[in-house]
Amino acid sequence: MGGTINIGILAHVDAGKTTTVEQILYQAGAIASPGSIEKGNTQTDFLDIERRRGISVRASAAAFDWQGLRVNIIDTPGHMDFSGEVERALLAMDAVVMVVSAMEGIQSQTEVFWKAVRALKLPTIFFVNKIDRMGCEPEMVLEALRDEFSASIVAVNTPVRAGERDCAAEARVWPEEDLYLLAEQDDDFAERLMGGGDIQPDMRLAAMRRAVKQSTLFPLVYGAAAQGVGVADLLEAVRSYFPKQTGNEDAPLSGIVYKLEHDAGLGKIAHVRLFAGSMQNKDMVTIRRGDESFAEKVNQIYITNSNKREDRKILTAGQVGAVCGLGGARTGDAIGEMLLNRHYPIATPLFSVEIKTEPAKLPALMKAVSELSDEDPVLDYKWAPDERELFVQIMGPIQLEILDSLLRERYNLAAEFSNPTVIYKETPANAGVGFEAYTMPKPCWAILRLEITPAPRGAGYSFEVAPNVRHEKLNERYQRHIEQSLPKALKQGIYNWEVVDLHIKLVDGEHHIYHTHPMDFFLATPLALMDGLANCGTTLLEPMLTVQMEAEEALSGKLIGEVLAMRGTFDSPVIKNGRLWMEARLPVSAAREFPIRFSSMTSGKGQYKSRFAGYQECALDLGCVGKRRGVDPRDRAKWILFMRSAI
Repeated sequence: MGGTINIGILAHVDAGKTTTVEQILYQAGAIASPGSIEKGNTQTDFLDIERRRGISVRASAAAFDWQGLRVNIIDTPGHMDFSGEVERALLAMDAVVMVVSAMEGIQSQTEVFWKAVRALKLPTIFFVNKIDRMGCEPEMVLEALRDEFSASIVAVNTPVRAGERDCAAEARVWPEEDLYLLAEQDDDFAERLMGGGDIQPDMRLAAMRRAVKQSTLFPLVYGAAAQGVGVADLLEAVRSYFPKQTGNEDAPLSGIVYKLEHDAGLGKIAHVRLFAGSMQNKDMVTIRRGDESFAEKVNQIYITNSNKREDRKILTAGQVGAVCGLGGARTGDAIGEMLLNRHYPIATPLFSVEIKTEPAKLPALMKAVSELSDEDPVLDYKWAPDERELFVQIMGPIQLEILDSLLRERYNLAAEFSNPTVIYKETPANAGVGFEAYTMPKPCWAILRLEITPAPRGAGYSFEVAPNVRHEKLNERYQRHIEQSLPKALKQGIYNWEVVDLHIKLVDGEHHIYHTHPMDFFLATPLALMDGLANCGTTLLEPMLTVQMEAEEALSGKLIGEVLAMRGTFDSPVIKNGRLWMEARLPVSAAREFPIRFSSMTSGKGQYKSRFAGYQECALDLGCVGKRRGVDPRDRAKWILFMRSAI
């Protein structure tokens, strides 16, 4: 069949994802025996911290050949704290295998990942794992997936004696309803089925391939990876249904950097997926980031397989590889021409932590944190030079634990961490105008007027220049300076939190042919913005969680009381057979310790899952005013002195 395919393995933590990868590699003949999490000898979890904790922390690659097909697997973390790794790995994937536990069913990260793969229209196969566990009902998982994800999910094998220890999987005889489901997705197959002709296996296979490629149909495979059950069926489904990537090596170079890492000997390593063209050692390649572009020289190319690197001289279309020499590259940068934009945000840091160390080691700590932030952009860091304070943003406590381990093991640095504080945001309460006329002390001249308009929740930030702004009055170069200045200025608003969900329009401005200095609009833009935000007023936003709970019916009153005490809201609880199901929306600030209380209340027998649910408005007295870092543009005189390097 030939070709290459890059597949991602996605799952909620503990669904058996890493065990599934081990069995895939073993049954494909890539390794002599499958490793295990308990023994700490798996192929894709090779960091010391991963083997100690038994969880995936970084996305890692493995490769094998299967019946003429080259398969690159990208194994990703399942824990919410490391969803940034998944967000970046999605950039390189052609298709996805979603592992779901037959015991726990759909879990919070399963839902998050499903939304991402649907938004990106990635072909997907479900692998319902752990069907050997006592008491599980695999067919109920299929029904739940159809109810919550898509009605177009079709099982391609059958769990036998599901729920018993000798559970196995076997080839499935297609029922009539599944044939009609396939017909709904494929006109050629529908015509054949409705015409009453015989449906041959190759006809069904061709129709399945077309529907899977279009992401309108999703095969499902039952199995028990720890026992090797169903993995051969999964391999066959990958080979049979997923579209193959041949790529055009003669086309202009096009690729994307989906991951960065630092090596003591090799320096910065950029993990690249090529969509078209090819690159080889000593090539000069163009790196594109928004409107910015620059050239870098390729020093070495490797094909990565687990924790091993195989030296290659060339990387071709459809392949993934590790490239040395791209020192200025960042995650998400385009290589050459950008043909595809696969970015879908699923990681939002919710907490900020201050990191401290002894003064003599502070430069080394900053360098280490900078490198780790390159590898994981979610781990954004801020240095406050006046206070000599270093802060990082994190998703949750486990990510902080991993950060501590990496600092100790990779950099030999001991650090102290403050208690995590919730990251709030702010947004304009009303429309308004911001104005600045920076004309003194000369030489300077920068005048601008901004219209600020609130945007829907989750819309982010957008900018435009009004058609009436003529370049004769305000040079296009200075218009770009204003546009470039705004994202940084929006990092701290009236309450010192990032300002989001707004649209800014440059409606007027003026430069002076003699007096305007190249830096004047960089200085004046934050002044105009803060004037506009003061005129609009801003509203505090707090991060929220959607929480789903299952517990004994007798706990309904207590759980409702807990939700209300946390300023939460909830849908009407569902009670059936003595069990309670409730979905609530809770502020992150109030719900941090709730999982522990919930476990205690239910004696560990309740089911609890949560996912980030965006931001919502919050009264100032219920939230928190942030600490201003650096000079505040509202202190106009000091800001001007600061920007002119006079202080």
